[in-house]
Amino acid sequence: MKKSTKRMLMVLIITFMTAIIAACGNDSAKENETSKDGLKIAIVTSPSGVDDGNFNEDNYNGILKFIENHPTATVKAIKEESGDPAAAVQAVADIVADYDVIVTPGFQFAGVSSIAVENPDKKFIINDSQPAPVGDQTEFDNIYAMNFAEQESGFFAGMAAALETKSNKVAVVNGIAYPSNVNYQFGFESGVNYANKVYGKNVEVVELSGYAGTDVEGKDVGGNYASSFADPATGKIIANALIDKGVDIIFPAAGGTGNGVFTAAKEAKGDVKVIGVDVDQFDEGTNGSENIVLTSAVKFMAMNIEKALNSVVDGSFKGGNVVLHADTDSTGFIKEEGRHQLSEDTLTKMNEAYELVKDGTIVPASNFNGHTPEKFPGLQ
Repeated sequence: MKKSTKRMLMVLIITFMTAIIAACGNDSAKENETSKDGLKIAIVTSPSGVDDGNFNEDNYNGILKFIENHPTATVKAIKEESGDPAAAVQAVADIVADYDVIVTPGFQFAGVSSIAVENPDKKFIINDSQPAPVGDQTEFDNIYAMNFAEQESGFFAGMAAALETKSNKVAVVNGIAYPSNVNYQFGFESGVNYANKVYGKNVEVVELSGYAGTDVEGKDVGGNYASSFADPATGKIIANALIDKGVDIIFPAAGGTGNGVFTAAKEAKGDVKVIGVDVDQFDEGTNGSENIVLTSAVKFMAMNIEKALNSVVDGSFKGGNVVLHADTDSTGFIKEEGRHQLSEDTLTKMNEAYELVKDGTIVPASNFNGHTPEKFPGLQ
């Protein structure tokens, strides 16, 4: 056989083998993509579960939205009944082997970092907490930990309350003094103080003795804390006591406990309003032909949960600890027509303040940012 013929034959063989390998690679890539697209997702929540009409449910809705666009994906909702951080982490450990991605909404899940280290092939999405350190490690390749600047949303709640109150007495009711909840409280107080100074209001934030919160560092943060996110009875007791003191607008940042605040406001003889939290709660405010929800201070969690799951599928998932602010449209308040009862004047003032929060001119106080509700950038 001539050398040129042999050379041509070798070229044909190599080309043929390359085509086969490429085809196998494409099949493998398709297989991997299908595997990613058919994600097995678990969401492990606090005792209020994924149907709490609030924080947990919004996280769950983000997963459901993802599944709408990726119908081979599945989700299992698991409720950890105690709310204890050790039990919460154990609940994740019990199921980690069975799922590709585990979503954990709540500060009590910070300890899942130890599970993530032991399971590098699994991905974790934490909402409302940074992962607990493992040795010197504080960020993890397989954990996307997203926190929201609740103080910004709380700030808008405080502004709305101060600008709309008729009694000049407003209040916030909280669950447990986790950082996210203290952020809401301090943000609310910052918003009231801003309205008092900038718009000449004279509004008092009312606190009840015996319900002060203690944060994770043992600091007394004041406020009205029910010590639970799943105790509507105590939420109602606190709300009724505040109403008896003349409070006419309440911001219940308390998970399921806030349901008791809604009930108290609906049963009140006077005109008492509430400001929804985390999600648009206007529908929950229906009270006969009336509605008790003034507006809602929100964190756009569902949108960001869906984004994180999409990143798993498209291969762009990146672990890290992030704080989401108004500049990514992740915090704010409800202003869509028919979903709030703010006056045009209040809405104008709040929209102006939103732009100042967005560009960093106003930086409301939070649990650990070094500012106080009485002294923060934009107020001095």
